[in-house]
Amino acid sequence: MNILRSVALLLAMLGASSAMALPAAAEVGVGIGIRIGPPAPRYEPVPPPRPGYYWRAGHWFWNGSAYVWRPGVYVVRPAAYYRSAWVPGHWVRRPGGWFFVEGHWR
Repeated sequence: MNILRSVALLLAMLGASSAMALPAAAEVGVGIGIRIGPPAPRYEPVPPPRPGYYWRAGHWFWNGSAYVWRPGVYVVRPAAYYRSAWVPGHWVRRPGGWFFVEGHWR
């Protein structure tokens, strides 16, 4: 099975999964391995907290040819996860390259 079919199958399975399964899938770091690791995170001053929101820290994003910085932003906290902790997105090195683990609720 070629890589495009594998990715398409994986995306279809994730789409069919329930919303409760997504945080567990996010921890796996599914995606295409990148041979070059990301640069060190940039320092971002965090603006004062806003009630009902959480700070999604900035991170390096791979655009297909280079890493691009996505700045942090305050995002509305979903009611279902109001007492949960937010785990920021981060890069992990595994066999096959570097993989981005999306931020998720724990």
